[in-house]
Amino acid sequence: MKSKLFDLRGLKYFLILWSTQTLSALGSAMTSFALVIWSYQQQGSALTTAGLSAASYTPYVLLSVFAGSLVDRWDKRKALVFCDLFAALSTAAVLVLLKTGRLEIWHLCSLNALNGLMNTIQQPATELAVTLLTPREQVQRVGGLRSLSGSLTTLLAPALAAAVLTLAGLEAVIAIDLVTCGAAVGSILFVIRFPEGSGPRERVPVLRSAWEGVQWLRRNRGILDIILFLAAINLIASVYNAALAPMVLSRPGGGETVLGVLQMFTGAANLGGSVMVTLLPAPKSRVRVICNSLLFSMSTENLMLALGRQAEVWYAGAVLGWLFIPVMSANLNALLRLHIPVELQGRVYAARNTLQFFTIPVGYLLGGWLVDWVCEPYMAGLTAGNGLVRLLGGGKGSGAALLFMWIAAAGVLVCLIFRRDRHLWRLEEE
Repeated sequence: MKSKLFDLRGLKYFLILWSTQTLSALGSAMTSFALVIWSYQQQGSALTTAGLSAASYTPYVLLSVFAGSLVDRWDKRKALVFCDLFAALSTAAVLVLLKTGRLEIWHLCSLNALNGLMNTIQQPATELAVTLLTPREQVQRVGGLRSLSGSLTTLLAPALAAAVLTLAGLEAVIAIDLVTCGAAVGSILFVIRFPEGSGPRERVPVLRSAWEGVQWLRRNRGILDIILFLAAINLIASVYNAALAPMVLSRPGGGETVLGVLQMFTGAANLGGSVMVTLLPAPKSRVRVICNSLLFSMSTENLMLALGRQAEVWYAGAVLGWLFIPVMSANLNALLRLHIPVELQGRVYAARNTLQFFTIPVGYLLGGWLVDWVCEPYMAGLTAGNGLVRLLGGGKGSGAALLFMWIAAAGVLVCLIFRRDRHLWRLEEE
């Protein structure tokens, strides 16, 4: 049993890539967390804070459909190094602006947009690199390990960022980000050996390549529908992300420390789920696991965030809401890797990114707008004896709580609709 649980044969170079990219992601997450706090302190607006994330995703979703052709043309090693170095330069620019006292919100939005542009190349290149470095029999375990790294990042980034921010300031957080990025670039350049197939392939016109990815999805309706399912979930999740920080930072009993601890509980839940999916064998029905995991997540955390008045309730909601997300993610990635041919993964993943993630910037902007212009003004206009005020509380932050009630209902509805999609269940037959 032990040998089966910890069998990592054939994963040497994947593990090096995974560990160094995890360190780099941790550094980037620390910077992002610190900059969210900085921006909210500067403006006090949910929409402004959400705009930072929307700026990152907008070029990503607009241009991802064309990225597959570029990924197939380029050497995967060079593509990954180029994207990492560009991210490091953007982070260095933030550091320079901060040191000179010139850092403003529009600077962060512009740099986030440029990084989002680089992510259009980096994400499909990383997915293909992982496929090339992963034996087929290790797909489930690799999915779990990648969820594990994401969980560790979510768990550690808020605490580390808050500690470094308090002790040494924002400059030190950014410096850590630069060092971890350097480690990732060094491992790709000097340590990892990519197998045959990682180099440039036959040049295909960009539009034709993008169309081939879209056409493959049209012919494979089950994969297309599961991507559309995740697109709907991403819309709700990004509304959640836009409302979370404004609510926790504004509610009585909240604040920066509570927000950091809440994200640590989110990371801990992700960590537990990642360990679980890494150690357990593949399920009999991946589609059932995906649907049930998302249904459980949507029906718990959002409602507890809405109704809870104490940080402890929010912490419990974070654990319940995120425990099974790594399980969902690992099974989703396994379905995609096992169904999409390796020679088409670059262009299909690129088309998938546009379809699955285009709802994220929409959700961020929608969530920020709903908090600032709809939910908060509405709750502020209610009297103390109103039923919603008794249920959700009053004052600033109660509007975000109202929004969490809405997205809890929306999330459950989306999951129930897609559970009845016959095309998803046909993936099990294949």
